[in-house]
Parts: sequence; structure tokens; C-alpha cells
Amino acid sequence: MELIVVGLSHKTAPVEVRERLAFAGTALPEACRELTNGGAVAEAMVLSTCNRVEVYAVAGSAEAGFRDISRFLSRAAGDTGTEHLTPHLYHYPGNDAVQHMFSVASSLDSMVLGEPQILGQFKDAFEAALTAKSSGMVLNKVAKKAISVAKRVRTETAIAESAVSISYAAVELAKKVFEDIARERVMLLGAGEMAELALRNLVSAGVKEVTISTRTLENAQKLATEFSREDGVNARAVSFDAFPDEMVHSDIVICSTGASDYVLGRDMMARTIRARKHRPMFLIDISVPRNIDPRVNKVDDVYLYDIDDLQQVVDSNLKERQEEARKARRIVDDEVDTVARWMRSLDVVPTITALRGHAEGIAQAEAERVLGKLQNLSDKERDMIRGLAASIVNKLLHKPLTSLRREAQENDSQEMVEITRRLFALTDEPAPPAAEPANADNDPAPEPATRRAR
Repeated sequence: MELIVVGLSHKTAPVEVRERLAFAGTALPEACRELTNGGAVAEAMVLSTCNRVEVYAVAGSAEAGFRDISRFLSRAAGDTGTEHLTPHLYHYPGNDAVQHMFSVASSLDSMVLGEPQILGQFKDAFEAALTAKSSGMVLNKVAKKAISVAKRVRTETAIAESAVSISYAAVELAKKVFEDIARERVMLLGAGEMAELALRNLVSAGVKEVTISTRTLENAQKLATEFSREDGVNARAVSFDAFPDEMVHSDIVICSTGASDYVLGRDMMARTIRARKHRPMFLIDISVPRNIDPRVNKVDDVYLYDIDDLQQVVDSNLKERQEEARKARRIVDDEVDTVARWMRSLDVVPTITALRGHAEGIAQAEAERVLGKLQNLSDKERDMIRGLAASIVNKLLHKPLTSLRREAQENDSQEMVEITRRLFALTDEPAPPAAEPANADNDPAPEPATRRAR
């Protein structure tokens, strides 16, 4: 059996293709059941986000698994064949599949390196597979390990600690100016998308007092109503003519009005800061062209950052994340090697099971033959003879089976498996389902996942 991955992402498919293939969270279990309903796929798990749709699967043949999954994804996208979707799909077998799976869960393959949402989405996908009963021994093991690896990456690296978007950079800078950002009051001038996102991030960071002013009061009121739905947030709208007087009460001002000239000048800010008795103000100008006169930065106790300043912060943080990503990839490589050894050990499990069954069958038969000739033994003595036979089998097979497992983990075990089966005249009949090898590490079950917006 081989682990495989088939999917597409923001790297291989435009949004119009990805949106045709997206699965709602409630549809994931049924998708898993359909994938494992006959055919080449024995185990399956489906991950669906706005940036990727991937199937992690276990199949007896990688080629047959790739074929069946590609057809399934094409049907899900509404195609009668696979020709439209195929150019966008990637296929990973074996160790490459494990490597990709671990990288995805650890956010090393995300559009925004280090973003935190993907791990929750990965957990949701695994829970859906468990619900559908489409995840078996191999996929359970590898999915749990992927979650463990992602946690290790976040614990041992700083890949998610620095802001790599303009809106997050604005919040990061604000935290450097103010000791407790949750106590500060924020004013939003205009309703540019990036400025609104920066305000949302400030609210997420704990800001409770928000004033919104746009050229159209109705738009400001609508936005204020929306923000007021947040727990504990007091958001109100003021007319654009009134914002200079209201600004004196604001500690942080985010500006993105779309005006062609400055709406905040040096003299206005000098008057405002005097009225505030020089309590610091943090101004974020996300407008292009700029809406705040850069000379405002010369006013004492006023800290002005424009979009270029924020971009410099983002660029610097991206370099830091990329360095942390290199550390994370080393962690992933180590863990892939661990799983690869475990996967190789599975190749010898049927032979080990057959050999042990063969030896135990002979020992049991011989013990019963001898016991049949010894009529005067007590039940305790009979059990001792049966135990002796079992003990001899265990001691005799211990070193050969240990060597067989070690050979499977470290090398290609096929030749040794064939020799062992010929040497002991083992049949080729399928062995019963085997438990995980005794030396396989046991990862904890995934934590209960909460639904995250994709």
C-alpha cells in the first residue's frame, strides 16, 4: 500500500478553477466515502480551502490511485472528462506525498508563509475522514504525525511571529507605540479595503473604542453598525466635516480616503496634539496617493507611517519568516524520514505474521501430540507444556523478526522477504490485518478542531 496525494492549489490553478472544486465542510465525509467506495483507493482524506483542494489517500497502486482520484475531482468540478482539470493537478507518491502533507499542515506551502488557519483546516479534514470511516491505519498514523509536526514547527521556530501583510504590520507597529493597545481609541478615515482590514486586526487585538468617518455618512454608519456587532466594541460614525474635532479623542488614526490631496496637514495635527496635551498619536496612511502630509512626522509625539514604511516592515518580516521556514523544513525532513522507515516496516508485517503463525501452529500441534500421550498430567502441567512451546517459538523468532523489521526500515526488504517466505515455505495467502509495528511511535489523537473561515 502506498500513500499518495492528488490536488491543486493557488500555485497551479486560478481561482475560477479552485472555486469550482471547493467542498463545503459538511460535504467532506461524503467525498471521503465516495473515494473509498470500491476502486483503487483504500483510505482517503479531503482537504478543501480557498487556496487548495487535495486528496490524501492510500492505494495498492499509486498509478491506479492517481487515476481514480483525478476522475473523482473532475466529476466534482463538473467535468465530463479529466482534460480540463488535469493540467492543474499535481501527483505525489510515497515520501514526496508525506513531505507535501507535512509542509501543508505546517503552512510551508501556504500563500502566506506561516499563516495559522491551515492547521485548523487540516484537523477538520482529518475529523471528516474519521467520521466517514475512510481513514485506516496508514492515514491515521501519517495525519496524526502531520499535526504533530505542525505543532513542533510552531513551537521550535518563529515562523508565525512577525507580520507579513500591510494590515498586520500596522497593528504590529501600533503595539510598539502603545503599552496596552486594547486601551487605545481608533479612528478610521475613509473606507479603503486595506484600512478596514487594519481596523479589524486592531479590534481583534483588543481595541474597543472605534470612530468611523467617511465622505458619505451613511457608509460610515453602516460600517460602525457592523463593527458594533463585535463583542464589547463601541463603534460610532461621525460626518467627514466633524472628524478634525473628533480626532482629538483618538490615539490611532487609520487613513485611506481616496482623496487626491492631503486631508491631514501639519497645522491640523499640531493643534490636535496640543489639545491632547501631547499624548502620543499613531497615524497610519494606507492611501495612494498619500492623504496625510509627510511633514506631520515633524510634530512632536506624532508617529506617522505610510504604505512604504509598512511595506519595509513586511519585507523585513518576510526575510525573517523565510529563515524560520528553512528551520521548519529541516524539521519536516527529519519527520518524513521517521514516517518513511515506519512505512517500509509495513512491507514485512504480512511475512512476520505468516512466519509467527506458521511457527506457532507447528509448536501447538507438537505440544498437543505429546500431551495426548501423557494422560496423567494435571491441567496446570498441561498449561506449562503449552507455555513452554510458545516460549520456545518467541525466543527462536525474536532475533530473526527484529532483523527483518530493521532491514525493512533501513533498506529495500523485498529480497529478504522473498528469501524468508521460500525458506519457511510460507503461503502467499493474505495475512489478517496487522496492528502497527511495536516500534512505531504513538502520536496523540488530534485535538477537537473548531471551524475556521477559509
